[in-house]
Amino acid sequence: MRKNFGKNTFFYPLPVLIIGTYDEYGNPNAMNAAWGGIYDTNQVYLCLSSDHKTTDNIKKSQEFSISFADAQHVVQADFVGIISGYEVDKIKKADLTVLRAEYVNAPLFDEFPMSLECKVNKLQEDGETTWVVADIINVSAKEEVLSDGKIDLKKMYLISYDPVCHCYVELGKTVGNAFKDGLKLK
Repeated sequence: MRKNFGKNTFFYPLPVLIIGTYDEYGNPNAMNAAWGGIYDTNQVYLCLSSDHKTTDNIKKSQEFSISFADAQHVVQADFVGIISGYEVDKIKKADLTVLRAEYVNAPLFDEFPMSLECKVNKLQEDGETTWVVADIINVSAKEEVLSDGKIDLKKMYLISYDPVCHCYVELGKTVGNAFKDGLKLK
């Protein structure tokens, strides 16, 4: 037996993405965005409200960063998603440490374990929504989340947004090996 929930935005897992941008004066901004993910090989997409400061910054600069939020910084990650950058300096209020990205003109935030540096490939507006497709120019990760020189998901304590309970859930347990376990059925 299954229970139907009708038309809902229930999709798992939804990464908690912290979008970093600079405005035209070089001021950093951060925004929590749940509607984003992989678009194609080495490309990401974001679905943003057109009235956000982050959206304006992306339109002007054509560059941004995406950092993945972790359990240790859930308060800061949530805060930058509920307050507008037009109203308050979110970076200062959240006490985030800004690092300049190496390959694009966008801030990285030292608190978060992994970041993508992105350049806009396509941008489409439809009323109140802006869709962004961007090329991943670089991926960087803090050294403490590496194992044998590779990014180790289990060391990052990443969080996912649960759209049903409106809460954040920590990810982490390995349960199988991709492109290997299924071979048992071959």
